Amino acid sequence: MEKVCILGMGYIGMPTACMLANNGYEVIGVEIDSEI
Repeated sequence: MEKVCILGMGYIGMPTACMLANNGYEVIGVEIDSEI
């Protein structure tokens, strides 16, 4: 299984992370803003 890290879970990062996870990637999402 391929691993990928997405930096930023905003309106681009979150859908990208979901798409990659649905396609078999192990996804780690990183967000600097603790409010999200």
